[in-house]
Amino acid sequence: LDFFHGFYAEENLVGNLASMSTSERIKAIQKMPETMKKKREIRNKVLKEITKKSRHRSIRVSCCRHCLQATVLSFRRFGNSLSGYFYLLHLWHKALKIIGAEFGTSVLSYFIFLKWLLTLNIFSFLINFSFITVPQFVAAEPNNLSFTGLELFTGAGYFQQTVLYYGFYTNATISKTENGPSYNMQLAYIFTIGIYFVICFLILLFSMAKSFCRNFINPQTYSGNGSRLLCTWDFNITNEKAVKLKQKNLSTQIKEGLTEVNREVLNFSVKERVVRIVIHLVSWVASLGTAVAACAGVYFLSVNLQLFVKGHKNDLENQAAMLVLPIVTSLFNAFIPFFYSWLGHLERFQTPGYQIYVTITRNIILKISIIGILCYYWLNVVATSESQCWETLVGQDIYRLVLVDFIFCLLGSFFGEFLRRIIGSTVCVSLGLPEFDIGRNVLDLIYAQTLTWIGILFSPLLPGIQMISFSIVFYVKKVSLMMNCQPPRKVWRTAQMTTSFMFLLFFPSFLGVLSVIGVTVWRLKPSEKCGPFRGLSSMYAAVSEWIKILENYTASKWVMWIYHNLITSELFFFILSVLVLIITYLYWQIIEGRKTMTKLLRKQIIN
Repeated sequence: LDFFHGFYAEENLVGNLASMSTSERIKAIQKMPETMKKKREIRNKVLKEITKKSRHRSIRVSCCRHCLQATVLSFRRFGNSLSGYFYLLHLWHKALKIIGAEFGTSVLSYFIFLKWLLTLNIFSFLINFSFITVPQFVAAEPNNLSFTGLELFTGAGYFQQTVLYYGFYTNATISKTENGPSYNMQLAYIFTIGIYFVICFLILLFSMAKSFCRNFINPQTYSGNGSRLLCTWDFNITNEKAVKLKQKNLSTQIKEGLTEVNREVLNFSVKERVVRIVIHLVSWVASLGTAVAACAGVYFLSVNLQLFVKGHKNDLENQAAMLVLPIVTSLFNAFIPFFYSWLGHLERFQTPGYQIYVTITRNIILKISIIGILCYYWLNVVATSESQCWETLVGQDIYRLVLVDFIFCLLGSFFGEFLRRIIGSTVCVSLGLPEFDIGRNVLDLIYAQTLTWIGILFSPLLPGIQMISFSIVFYVKKVSLMMNCQPPRKVWRTAQMTTSFMFLLFFPSFLGVLSVIGVTVWRLKPSEKCGPFRGLSSMYAAVSEWIKILENYTASKWVMWIYHNLITSELFFFILSVLVLIITYLYWQIIEGRKTMTKLLRKQIIN
């Protein structure tokens, strides 16, 4: 009886699934509490049932329609067969699982953030290449400059007359035939970059909101380790290696949760508190003074290098001088964070989380200040100089900064982790193996992404270069982590760490970039002899002239409404700014609320 009951139940299930649409059927099969093998069997039976029904209907349809249905069904079967294995195509899926199991969620958050930035740069590169670079190939003139190889490091020379830089793009309307469709390069350039930044703004807001809901608002965050132990096992896992990896990952998560629950609150005497406050104040004064000194050095060096290049006609000397500024800047960004890490160890915070957040704050002040000084130099010194194409010069500076920063990132993995492991395991055993510096590495990513965002206007293909560098950095950091580093000595849970990274990327990085791009587009005069906006009073003047043309067409009234009520409206940007401030305020309120809830839960567990 049980056999016949199960048989008829399965027949009814197959019939119900066959009557569903494709998307509903796939979702229903995925939600079944069955093994992957059983799900595939049910899916195949459903497809056979659909094939039988289509054969009965084929009597009434024509031969052509029958062939079309058979073709669609074949593609559907092929897609369904691939869906079962689609998870294997997820970028670095296995590598992230191994890192999370071995080193915990704190180190894993860095690699998840790196993967997210790589995806963002792939999206940016595809947009710029499709709507800016590809049309330029139609109107491109032959490059008469010779390639020497030094261009790979300096970004000048042969690359100056390629689609890599702003100055190579035409200001004409591109058309293959006289009466055929045309492509306005000015509008394509400014609208592509403008829409991209709007999309980035929405993506960052969505990512932060999604991370908030998952890590701060979701009540499952406070469900405890018992539910994690009893209710989170995936019974579809049958591979032995996958089972061991899942066990290790679950064990690490439980350790992190127990560490947070059992965290002791240290009580200090009045004298000890005063000493700790003095140490914190001295550390902050030292860190801020170092950042100010680094910014001053970068500015004076950049101004003097410009005078040096003007006074020397030797091409080799000029190309060598071009690399001085990015090398010095990268040296500051590479060695000062080690000083900040030393200050963090000197302050002796109660938890590793506090130390990482303080280190990240000091690093973000340093790196954003250096970028701010460079932007001031580009917009107030380079843009007002007598050079024929100042936008290309800025693009070359950013290209060199990105390239040298990438090289220093690779060297940091070798000297900062590999040699440190050799010293800690052979020369000075008491030091032990190094730990992965999350704060310093995360700020390196934010610094590189900020340079990429600024450089998009002056070098549209810069996201492609950053895409390659992030891919290499992921594998180098992963190998260095596995070979040279040890798991954190203090296991701690960092569910909100990725959210903090997103917030730092949004403010001050992304909002600061929008300010720089806004000043460049609205206030600065483009070069007279290069680029798509040559001859205009500003880059934005191209949009104003286009709007004047559209005023003569009644079908374009909706465009006029958007232009007058949103783009040129101070009220719209005021409301947008208020929304950003409210989101920032809510972010900190949620963090404080979460801390309060965690303390209450800890007291309840202890009682």
